[in-house]
Amino acid sequence: MSKPVQPLPSPEPVLDSIADAGGIYAERVPLLAAAAAQAAAVVIVLLAMALIPAETARSAHPMAWALLQGMAAAALGYSMRMEAWWIPIHALFVPGLVWMLAFEPPPQLALALFCLLASVYWGVSGNRVPLFSSSQAAAQAVADLLPRDRAFAFLDLGCGLGGVLAHLACARPSGEYHGVEVAPVPFLLCWLRSLVLGRNCRVRWEDFRNLDLGRYDVIYAYLSPAAMAGLWEKASREMRPGTLFVSNSFAVPGVQAEFTLTTGDGSGSRLLAWRMQGKSHAV
Repeated sequence: MSKPVQPLPSPEPVLDSIADAGGIYAERVPLLAAAAAQAAAVVIVLLAMALIPAETARSAHPMAWALLQGMAAAALGYSMRMEAWWIPIHALFVPGLVWMLAFEPPPQLALALFCLLASVYWGVSGNRVPLFSSSQAAAQAVADLLPRDRAFAFLDLGCGLGGVLAHLACARPSGEYHGVEVAPVPFLLCWLRSLVLGRNCRVRWEDFRNLDLGRYDVIYAYLSPAAMAGLWEKASREMRPGTLFVSNSFAVPGVQAEFTLTTGDGSGSRLLAWRMQGKSHAV
């Protein structure tokens, strides 16, 4: 009597586990995950070259292979659940290099461009926060939330070029304004700008994750969705009862804002605000 044939185990749990691991990996170390996606895409291209006739592989234009590598890297980045803005970067990175090398630029130019971009977008590697600039309308919306007739301490997390600080320092001169920025070039420009603004505006080159948020009455952030959960946890732990936390455009996952204001700047941006729990130190 023959034994019953056992069905093969389903591969779906294994595939789900790999996808989950890839998502966690991409979330915690995005640069390493991006490098891994690009390297894996190179392997895919090499395999494709090995599977087709050698003459065809040699006659193909380098840009064709670059585009194939870019599409493979973008697909891998998507499968690893990297943020949406990584997908076009993956797709265009190698094709862009091939296109640029066709012009035979000097190596010094590539190094200079890399240093400039790294100085401007320094925060992306550490806390996944690109450079966002608040509009004048958003700065005025923030000003409308601030006291008009008494002192308070305001902090701009990731102050960029200092547009919000400059506007508020003039619109609400009774406040004491602080800004922190981790990218070298924006920090330098904002710091120089703060010298013109006067004593009520100070800018530091520092990661906001190292700050004590309990010193401030109002905290403003225009960061990225990736940073909001950790920032909210830190703010809930350190900010004093009654103080105000304001985010431009990006919500806190799972936490309803106390109120929301449209900025009216034409881009559809909005301010989401939370008053920290408690009765004292109200702004």
